[in-house]
Amino acid sequence: MTTPAHLRLLPWTGPEGKPCYLSTDDRHGYMSRLADNIESIQLGMAAEVLDHATTTLRDKQATLGDLRLLANELTSALADTLRVATSRRHHQTESASHRR
Repeated sequence: MTTPAHLRLLPWTGPEGKPCYLSTDDRHGYMSRLADNIESIQLGMAAEVLDHATTTLRDKQATLGDLRLLANELTSALADTLRVATSRRHHQTESASHRR
């Protein structure tokens, strides 16, 4: 049986917001490639939100509604980025333990 340390945290959640994991040794399989592509999209979107945040915060005309929307976008982007970082950290740890 595969232990949680050998599972890949996927960049999306399941029902009720619970984490989804992938159990496979095939890093080039369909689900692994799909997860890689979604992670790439999420990181790209986070960079766009950061640019938007910089612009909005410099705008002296920004309203409270603008700032609330920005806070929601930043929160979502940060959550996605942390999920990607967590997944990649576990992946690196697993790869290092296999090389030993």
